[in-house]
Amino acid sequence: MFRFMETINRTRGLSLSDYPELHAWSVRYPDRFWRLVWEDCGVVCESAGVGVLEDADRMPGAVWFGASRLNYAQNLLRRRDPEPAIIFRNEAGERRLLSFGALRTETDRLTNALRSAGLKPGERVAGYLPNVPEAVVAMLATVAVGATWSACSPDFGPAATLDRLAQVAPRILFATDGYRYGGRAFHTLGRVAELAGQLPRLGRVVVIPYLSDEPDIRDIPLSSTYKNFLGTAIEKVFPFEAYPFDHPLLILFSSGTTGPPKCIVHGAGGTLLQHLKEHVLHTDLGPGDTLFYFTTTGWMMWNWLVGALAAGTTIVLYDGSPVFPNPGALFDVADAEGVTVLGLSPGYLGAAARAGVRPVTRGGLSHLRTILSTGSPLSPEGFDYVYRYVKPDVQLCSISGGTDIVSCFALGNPIQPVRRGELQGPGLGMQVEVFDDNGRSIRGRKGELVCSAPFPSMPLGFLDDPAGRRFRATYFDRFPGVWAHGDFAEITDSGGLVIYGRSDAVLNPGGIRIGTAEIYRQVLRVPEVIDCCAVGQRWLEGERIVLFVSLRGGISLDDELRTRIRETVRNGASPHHAPARIMEVTGIPHTVSGKVAELAVRATIHGEHVSNIDALANPEVLDQYTDRPELRA
Repeated sequence: MFRFMETINRTRGLSLSDYPELHAWSVRYPDRFWRLVWEDCGVVCESAGVGVLEDADRMPGAVWFGASRLNYAQNLLRRRDPEPAIIFRNEAGERRLLSFGALRTETDRLTNALRSAGLKPGERVAGYLPNVPEAVVAMLATVAVGATWSACSPDFGPAATLDRLAQVAPRILFATDGYRYGGRAFHTLGRVAELAGQLPRLGRVVVIPYLSDEPDIRDIPLSSTYKNFLGTAIEKVFPFEAYPFDHPLLILFSSGTTGPPKCIVHGAGGTLLQHLKEHVLHTDLGPGDTLFYFTTTGWMMWNWLVGALAAGTTIVLYDGSPVFPNPGALFDVADAEGVTVLGLSPGYLGAAARAGVRPVTRGGLSHLRTILSTGSPLSPEGFDYVYRYVKPDVQLCSISGGTDIVSCFALGNPIQPVRRGELQGPGLGMQVEVFDDNGRSIRGRKGELVCSAPFPSMPLGFLDDPAGRRFRATYFDRFPGVWAHGDFAEITDSGGLVIYGRSDAVLNPGGIRIGTAEIYRQVLRVPEVIDCCAVGQRWLEGERIVLFVSLRGGISLDDELRTRIRETVRNGASPHHAPARIMEVTGIPHTVSGKVAELAVRATIHGEHVSNIDALANPEVLDQYTDRPELRA
């Protein structure tokens, strides 16, 4: 970061002296800034084009690097040496290494196999995969061909997965025979067979052995093993084909409170450039570094983690529970692998603190210089735990962005102080502000986190939204021409940020955004339940899901029914969707238009004022949600 600032001073005749000045320059001159990021990070391209930003006054609608052409996979595969590119670990003790050279060779083989299978640019490939090396290879090979990648973690059940992948309509599906979590092996070939039968455009299912050497795939239509699929590869070396800057790269999923999950389409160039900025400048990553971020393949942080290969950085993949076989398991992996940058959630840090995990007393983590935290706001007490009991000289970066932009609005940087309870500041090139309800920029007060100028990683839009109406309604209706992110935030006097949580009703346990409609769909399958409402409760270092149910006459909520509801959600959606607390009420508040009033319920359980009381058809039922003893434990 400092070297980058010095380069600007030398080449532009400036005298920028600190991060706030650097950030101000980056948002005042976005064309100069992003061109310099492109050059400084060495983007590999067929053509860099001339213009950087066109229609800068349009948001959405601005065009970045309109004449440039590149291949995303080529940028991540530029190293071909024997040093480790991927270190894989799982909770069962398995460890595998894949060098940069081997990663390139394996990706080339799979790319040729995809070509042999007839995959064309613009088509879609999906993964139903745990965090294994083959997931990275499959993604890189997919985008090398010019196809678009999308993934779901296999702990999502068939219904939740089908909600996502049915919209994606993949030509090819990659899957394993299972995954590991909490000391158990979960076999998923039955789910894969069910999915394959409900994806009409699917032409091939490629099964990667993981739990067994030779999984039985006879019941899966259109299937072949990974080894056999590679055996179909064309024996030819193809050059990387370059595609436009905005060529579709990824489809990520973000759920609202109603309807199916939204499919967000991200472009190759914007994702690459934004990640290079965040990795090389904000996180100081490069060759010789090892990055370990605990994530599943379905979370945007997986894409962020894999993107670090473009910086020449070794990445660590992990499959399993973060607290198995002990609450300090992730710290143990980081210590054993010489990790320099470690990414965790506030929930994990809180669990480690409560379990008495004290890495500092063992003198470990000697290579570690930075801890990243995201998924939910990191409390001041979380900062205290890291500096007292993990490592006192580490840079702790609470970061915030999202699936929506596959990157960060605010994060750390190595040339500015870390302040307890704060994110260090906005990202370079990101004109981040906090607006009040009237659209005025404010400081020192809580409001809506916005970005008031275009940025390269703005999504291309949503699937099946050709006119962009849903896309604009989601991000631009509240403040026209300004991206409203849906976070409740504050810019402090020091220029740092504090995030107070989501400003809408999307649930966010452990950093995984969940729409309430996904939970309702499962809960209402239980015959005893006639209505329900799920909200997020601020709890310890993060957020937990609490569920209120209204039952049929003569039925009471007991432990057996609670267990059955929870297991229905867990099996039909995923373990992340399962509510931490389930409580009985006689009525669920609805708006006059018939929608469940989650925001009113969430405000009530937190003892906050309900601002939309007049919009409720039955406001009297809210009395049942006040001061519930179940929510204090």
